[in-house]
Amino acid sequence: MQMIKLSVIALAVAAASTQMAVASQQSQSNGFIEDSKLDAHARVLYMNRDFRNNHDMEKSGERQSYREDLGLGLKAIYESGFTQGTVGFGVDAFGLQGIKLDSGKGRHGNGLFPTDGRSDKAQDNYSQAGGAVKARISNTTLKYGEQFVDLPVLSTDDARLLPETATGFLITSNEIENLELHAGHFTALTAMDQTYHDSTENKIFGDKEKVTLRSLDLVGGRYNFTNDLSAAYFYSDADVGHKNANEARIKKHYTNVNYNLPLANAQNLNFDFNMYNTKFNNKDDSKKSTNNVWSLAAAYNFLDAHTLTFAHQRVTGGNDGGYVYGYDGGGAVYLANDVQYNGFHQKGEKSFQARYDLDMATYGVPGLSFMTRYIRGSNIDSGTRNDGKNWERDIEAKYVLQSGVAKDLSFRVRQATYRANDAANKADNNEVRLIVEYPLSIL
Repeated sequence: MQMIKLSVIALAVAAASTQMAVASQQSQSNGFIEDSKLDAHARVLYMNRDFRNNHDMEKSGERQSYREDLGLGLKAIYESGFTQGTVGFGVDAFGLQGIKLDSGKGRHGNGLFPTDGRSDKAQDNYSQAGGAVKARISNTTLKYGEQFVDLPVLSTDDARLLPETATGFLITSNEIENLELHAGHFTALTAMDQTYHDSTENKIFGDKEKVTLRSLDLVGGRYNFTNDLSAAYFYSDADVGHKNANEARIKKHYTNVNYNLPLANAQNLNFDFNMYNTKFNNKDDSKKSTNNVWSLAAAYNFLDAHTLTFAHQRVTGGNDGGYVYGYDGGGAVYLANDVQYNGFHQKGEKSFQARYDLDMATYGVPGLSFMTRYIRGSNIDSGTRNDGKNWERDIEAKYVLQSGVAKDLSFRVRQATYRANDAANKADNNEVRLIVEYPLSIL
């Protein structure tokens, strides 16, 4: 990882010394207090998963075939401005609170709440607080501490009541016009349903024991060639493991190309290509493997209301787990067919998606939208068979209030149906999520 650490230092020096191509953000700073922001966010989430009486849950031996939880998640996020001067300093802080509204020992297990070790029930509430210090020179910012990250090779998930958090430092540079660069070093992840560091665990080598993130270095960026064409590349080098498990080193490359083609009469085509190349090295038994996964999506928007999307995704390589993520955050899977329940990125899998989106603003109902999609996968390699098949159908409706005292209050219903044959190695599931969210800008 020494090369990556040197690259991080080099990026910071280069960004600070490069002739500026854009106006300096730091020179426009109004001050620590003057540019401060305080946002609050409330989320009520009801979630149930019905695994169709499957008593071989994902081949894990777990016998709970129905899960149902209801909870309230509260977030307060403060971001200070930067002090004035050549180098500006500031702080970010957050407070998170999760409250159980309904669950039970026989229904708990959707990842909304921590589990009490004595009663094996969901905890009634849990909370977390954290923060980071930051410094800015020109258009380059260095942040160190506990933070939320959204990059292709490190992305903290926010799909339950409260988000994951990552601990480390991150440099973001916008010194060159149309180019954004990132570099960082992280040492811990906190899971969505936990409040302590190193609580995010993943299986890296097939059915081997779960491991946690020890360290992850990343570097990469995105360049906008035009308003309609951009490309990105990111690289990460991670160590995972803990005292009772195998150690592994994982190197991941990510590439993206996005192109938007405007057409006449309020129409446009968008093409989005994503690819990950991952190399695994098990330090204990010298086992090495690779995984490649790519997706290509084409979206056609017309009449400002309708969007048709078609996508293809394919997995190659010898790693038994297919594409592996989670040690780098539950959101580190920028792929077209990673959807509500399934990701369609098992070993050898090929999948196709058809999707339709409808924005009702064009028809006089602003804030109301609908979505439905269908994904089918095949050629899954389970080790003994390579004829695994699966499919998922998702339906979603969302409404956001457009005005009044409750402006931006949203209501969303999400339903997923998943089916697979025995070779796909994953249990059937019927899933429903009801989500109510209210964001509030205080400062």
